[in-house]
Amino acid sequence: MKPRLLTLPALATLAALLGLSHLPVHAIGRLADVTIVDRDTGATLPVHYAQGEYWVAGRPGARYAITVRNRLDERVLAVPSVDGVNVLSGETAAWDQGGYVFSPYERYQITGWRKSNSEVAAFEFSHIANSYAARTGRPAHVGVIGVALFREQPPVPSPAVVPEPYSQRRDGSHGSANSLGRLREEPAPALPSAQSAPAPAAAPSPASEAESSARSMSADSAAKAAPMPSAKLGTAHGQRETSVVSHTTFTRLQLRPNEIISIRYDSRENLIAAGVIREPIARPPVPSAFPQSDNLSYVPDPR
Repeated sequence: MKPRLLTLPALATLAALLGLSHLPVHAIGRLADVTIVDRDTGATLPVHYAQGEYWVAGRPGARYAITVRNRLDERVLAVPSVDGVNVLSGETAAWDQGGYVFSPYERYQITGWRKSNSEVAAFEFSHIANSYAARTGRPAHVGVIGVALFREQPPVPSPAVVPEPYSQRRDGSHGSANSLGRLREEPAPALPSAQSAPAPAAAPSPASEAESSARSMSADSAAKAAPMPSAKLGTAHGQRETSVVSHTTFTRLQLRPNEIISIRYDSRENLIAAGVIREPIARPPVPSAFPQSDNLSYVPDPR
């Protein structure tokens, strides 16, 4: 019988595979992939799921972008908000406001507060007091990035004008000039519009809204209970940059968004203190009875 080698790398590989389920993700979303990118380093920020919400750790002073990639073969509308403010108009964010229209499978980086068709003020992680929301008197929702996604109402062909059959063109006046050649316009069928009531499946139930609110309150309570190592992060109104867009029309399939993506953010130090990011615990080395014999080795490479 041939001897078997019991090696530690196999066990380490198994442990690594089992640990993959606990690793943070980078993109979230069903209709579109939404990621947060540190523009100064080019790195996509890992998204941590904790306390019922998604979180990213921002770096104070770093410029960032909200990257959206449409996953559908149809156009979608993305209404983005930062710190509770619409990034295109500067209004307190609401679903029915303007946004960016994405072509099928299109990817685009939203890099700042839009100032015109050709310019934005860069998003920049900063002290909460320097955030755009706080400087405009709206600090209550600092620390959250949102994207509301809408599907488009498909185009509807115009109803055809069908002439009446010849036998029905005459009325009681024995074929007067007013009755001959009259065309009847069939009433158009009722069609969904942007003002129609939303589909029940798209509207969150009161229970789910209550659970979401409870999770948010739980996260906020946990953050307030523990002293934070640094000031809370917000998004500043950074330097002007070139960013060219054009205007288009878009008819929403329904009033409520088909999907809402919400990502909260703060400094890494604060997220560790709040328990959102868990760092591995450094454990002291375990004494060994045979320290020189525990490490199996093979032929080393020549120098």
